[in-house]
Amino acid sequence: MEQRFLRVPRNETGRDFAVGDVHGHFSRLEASLDRLGFDPGRDRLFSVGDLVDRGPESEAALQWLERPWFYAVQGNHEDYAIRHVRTGKVDTRNWRDYGGGWFLDLPAELQRVYAEAFERLPIAIEVETAEGAVGLLHADCPVLFWPRLESALRDRARSTSQACQWSRERLRLMDRTLVQGVRAVVAGHTPVAAPLVLGNVYHIDTEGWQSGYFSFLDLETLRAWPNDVVTDLAGA
Repeated sequence: MEQRFLRVPRNETGRDFAVGDVHGHFSRLEASLDRLGFDPGRDRLFSVGDLVDRGPESEAALQWLERPWFYAVQGNHEDYAIRHVRTGKVDTRNWRDYGGGWFLDLPAELQRVYAEAFERLPIAIEVETAEGAVGLLHADCPVLFWPRLESALRDRARSTSQACQWSRERLRLMDRTLVQGVRAVVAGHTPVAAPLVLGNVYHIDTEGWQSGYFSFLDLETLRAWPNDVVTDLAGA
């Protein structure tokens, strides 16, 4: 069943981490988790979306989504797949240029399987921590009071979900405005050289899927690994 906003209770036994865009590099992600000392019996991993496209292992996304300790939001690349199957209104040439060829070349029945799995992913996740709730989405938060996001997504306005999945405005403007009503918001989508926080919005796509490295943000401490210095421009 589709659930556009998902609340997840605090992890009482282990650690919770957010990770940046994966883009079909699950073997590389697994190796990074091993170096992190991730324990799937106690820890949980939250993806900020874009599990697929670009890399060689996009088809592994379904197996990862079956893991009980793995959570993900819809990224814009999942949105490509959903819209392609549901409406056909996707610029397929553009999508193929951005790594969507693996999906476009699948038989139609398999495309539907992936699209249905991606459609079940929430657009935003809220995770409880000892210090308060942390929100996760793919690109940016379109509201400045986090508790309003759930009702905005429930109204199903395309502009709300599109901003969550596609917007680059905060980084483009270096916008340090706080999102109220939440301890922190974690996003990916726009690559950064190292984890970066603007206001209380953490950007963690350090291109582990390309020439960079996967960044993991501990949701309790808001410390990043392997680079534990998050550039803070809140007061710059």
